[in-house]
Amino acid sequence: MLQFAIYAGGAFVNTSEVLPVTNKVTGEIFAYTSLAHEALLETCIAAATAAKPTLANLSAFEKYTKLQAIAQAIHQQRQHLATLLSTESAKPIRYALTEVDRAAQTFSIAAEEAKRLPKEWISLDWTAAGQGLEGRIAYKPIGTVAGISPFNFPLNLAVHKVAPALAAGCPIILKPASATPLSMLELAKLIDAVHFPEGSVSILPMSRSLGETLAKHPAISFLSFTGSPNVGWHLKTISGKKKVTLELGGNAAAIITPSCNLDNILNACLSGAFAYSGQICIHTQRFIVHPTLIETFIERMKAATLALKTGSPLDADTDVSVMIDEANAIRVETWIAEAIANGARLVCGGQRAGAYVSPTILTHVNPNDKVYAEEVFGPVICIESYNGRIEDAIAKVNNSRYGLQAAVFTDSVQELKACFEGLEVGGVIHNAMTTTRFDHMPYGGIKDSGLGREGVKYAMQDLLEPRILVTQ
Repeated sequence: MLQFAIYAGGAFVNTSEVLPVTNKVTGEIFAYTSLAHEALLETCIAAATAAKPTLANLSAFEKYTKLQAIAQAIHQQRQHLATLLSTESAKPIRYALTEVDRAAQTFSIAAEEAKRLPKEWISLDWTAAGQGLEGRIAYKPIGTVAGISPFNFPLNLAVHKVAPALAAGCPIILKPASATPLSMLELAKLIDAVHFPEGSVSILPMSRSLGETLAKHPAISFLSFTGSPNVGWHLKTISGKKKVTLELGGNAAAIITPSCNLDNILNACLSGAFAYSGQICIHTQRFIVHPTLIETFIERMKAATLALKTGSPLDADTDVSVMIDEANAIRVETWIAEAIANGARLVCGGQRAGAYVSPTILTHVNPNDKVYAEEVFGPVICIESYNGRIEDAIAKVNNSRYGLQAAVFTDSVQELKACFEGLEVGGVIHNAMTTTRFDHMPYGGIKDSGLGREGVKYAMQDLLEPRILVTQ
């Protein structure tokens, strides 16, 4: 049985409250760690507060060297981290390996951005009173960061909070998801080895109520949350005067126009639909297809979906495994049944066994059904047609309370321009799936998909505050 200490302000400790972690396929406990209590949280907040001036004054070279060393250590531990991540999350190993690679790259990007903290000089003589004056603007770390990360990318989405914070010179206390805390606790060993100032980083599994205490604590200057809209907006409400970034998921749609070659896009569509059982914020949930292509597209997607390989996430050729837990699988099964009862047609899938839900394709779905209107966060897609005009397709995409990312498959410059100007989302992906994300690009959404942007440089912009010196 594996044992993992939690990382509290530079020390590895255990508490009396044990947190068991299960193998999501077998349901068996394979590891234990601890839950932080309020006194330990207060100790870590005090340590972070004490670390602020030393961390803020690290040179660019020092931060670059430490962050790059973490990236290299992740590469060296690639297989070990991926196996641990796959076991705790049921993520197929090929996707887990990709996540580990991305986490390393995110630290490398942060290392580079640590060398590029902005500075400005501006002239102030735009009015007579400013004659002979100029301003020097420096950007200072905002203070201690509270990060709350989700289960679905337990390593890289957490790293997207830790790495920018350290590059900006901000201490961070991270609450990983209780279902999948181990890969970040293992990463804590690699962070500890590079010797940031003591207190700069804490990785603390904790209860939801203690997470609220962290979010609203007056010593915390910034809250970065990734998770469900209900929880995210609630935390914003209770967080007081601190700055907040929310990444709250989505209901991504892909527009498929008649200039597409279905042979060229089918694998991308399949991955966007069912990678990690659809438990991805930018999972392609809705496919909006030109009427001349829709019947062919449905048949091709059905055949490809039925050919997906299910099995152990540790098998290299597994495409789809179980969901994170049976409760979520039951929820998805219920949503599918509700849609069918309301007139949706089941093309394939729709079966559940324990925490496994078979990849599911639905057509003729009522726009008010949960599988269409909400974030399904499961292996379910809805396919519909539009009237042939790109404006109609755009309107269908925008018919959602979410606005994270959307995709458009077209060779028409006019259609691409219309989509970029008209789609109400944070990112438009051209001729690739909605699941496309690079770790240095601005990533985030509008409407109920959140507030602010991740992507190392863009996250750092929120973590730095301008200070001006006016001088002769």
